[in-house]
Amino acid sequence: MSYDLFRRGLSAPICLTWEITYACNLRCVHCLSSSGHRRPDELTTAEAKRLIDEWAEMKVFYINVGGGEPMSRKDFFELMDYALARGIGVKFSTNGSLIDRAAAAWIASRDYLDVQISLDGATAETNDPVRGEGSYQRALTAMTHLAKQGFPFKINATVTRYNYPQLDELYALAQQYKAELRLTRLRPTGRGGAVWRDLRPTHDQNRGLYDWLLQHRDVLTGDSFFHLSAYGQPLEGLNLCGAGRIVCCVDPVGEVYACPFLLAPEFAAGNVRQPGGFTEIWRSAPLFAHLRDWQVGGGCQHCNAYALCHGGCIAAKHFEGRSPDAPDPDCVYESADRVATA
Repeated sequence: MSYDLFRRGLSAPICLTWEITYACNLRCVHCLSSSGHRRPDELTTAEAKRLIDEWAEMKVFYINVGGGEPMSRKDFFELMDYALARGIGVKFSTNGSLIDRAAAAWIASRDYLDVQISLDGATAETNDPVRGEGSYQRALTAMTHLAKQGFPFKINATVTRYNYPQLDELYALAQQYKAELRLTRLRPTGRGGAVWRDLRPTHDQNRGLYDWLLQHRDVLTGDSFFHLSAYGQPLEGLNLCGAGRIVCCVDPVGEVYACPFLLAPEFAAGNVRQPGGFTEIWRSAPLFAHLRDWQVGGGCQHCNAYALCHGGCIAAKHFEGRSPDAPDPDCVYESADRVATA
């Protein structure tokens, strides 16, 4: 499938994130949605099921379910079963605190269900300052329950300057539980904006991360680090921003955003409660039409690495106060004299 086809958008999103609640029993310092408290106007169970019906009609083949802590929603299991029954695969992200033996058994009994446990360090000393005291042990307890069920889950770590030295340990931990490791990029979104400068990996760490990922091709990234492909050899996955093109996010009250990392009014395309619902928004929203026609301008287009990173992450730029045409805040080129001009 060509780059241009991806850039101009598809008939249905490939990566559809559904934040089903902002209620959460943790207060992670880098939470992209600033989760904690439930919105009183969350989609009802009936509205959520109608949304799933829309996605099934659009041939959406899987959804990323998150929050908040998605398992804190009382109808969580009902909605996941409903999506699976409609032929939509489900991947949900959780801090693991609500996965007991019964929940693990339920998870293991379902097909086309994928689970990732959030863990931001190979030790409690690294993880808990970010995710909260005791969160490391609760995640390991959930992982043990799933492993005993023989369920192949994922461990998801947001890379920071403090857990970067533990990449090998995180990889070994995943292997110990027969799990896959997934790494996510820290972005200055939500509460992440307040800790971005303290937690974000250094330039040298980003270079080391790029080399490490090339050596560990089995580690998943969800296209988080495509901006690092500018070092020369493309990383696995898509090497451009998919916001509004193949990616979008629906929040707990039905607002549709171009990307789960772009939860800002400027990047809201509409609400699923409006006439035409999600389908009309995805296919006709002016914001999405603009993003599908837009290409990064400025100096990026004249850079030798442009075909590798296409200017980087719009969300990282936006929340750092940069123009969409500016380089990514973590552009691998440190100064203008390292950018070759045409």
